[in-house]
Amino acid sequence: MSRVTLAIIAFFSAALILYWQVQAKRNEQALKVDSGVDRPEFIANDLKTTTFNDLGQIESRVSAKHMEHFESTNMTHFTDPVYLVFPEDGEAQWQLSASKGQLDKNKDVVTLSQDVLIDAVDVDEPLQSLSTQQIQLDLNTLIGTSKSAVFIEGKGFQIQGLGLHADLNTQELTLLSQVEGRYEPR
Repeated sequence: MSRVTLAIIAFFSAALILYWQVQAKRNEQALKVDSGVDRPEFIANDLKTTTFNDLGQIESRVSAKHMEHFESTNMTHFTDPVYLVFPEDGEAQWQLSASKGQLDKNKDVVTLSQDVLIDAVDVDEPLQSLSTQQIQLDLNTLIGTSKSAVFIEGKGFQIQGLGLHADLNTQELTLLSQVEGRYEPR
């Protein structure tokens, strides 16, 4: 073998080793980037679920177009969720819907956002609907709170205000500030 042949073999060997090292580093970096992304443990489309209490009574019914559950944070994200809430007496009285929802299983709190609508299930309820942009509902106490603007419609009245404290068990609702309303007697 001549010196030229040995030089060519050495040159290509060095190039191959350098290429291999660069590719190994790129693969290592790609793994680091991928491990930083929190991926859902499971995903569901067209979800429908019912939860029961210890006595076997229905606590809530939930449906959503899309759901992702993250085990690392114990959070569940919903697209177009609809919650049917059953207070202590066991009869569904309120249906909550929104464009987005998030369930924190550590705190048992549901946060609904974007076009939140709370409708009375019973058409004879004096308060028929409530709308806002964001609300948090504690699933243990069924107390909902919001700092957003709230619009309420009922039989013969309309009320709006800023902020909300609502107890769905006792059906008590308090608007926190800037309350305005209109009443139409029958």
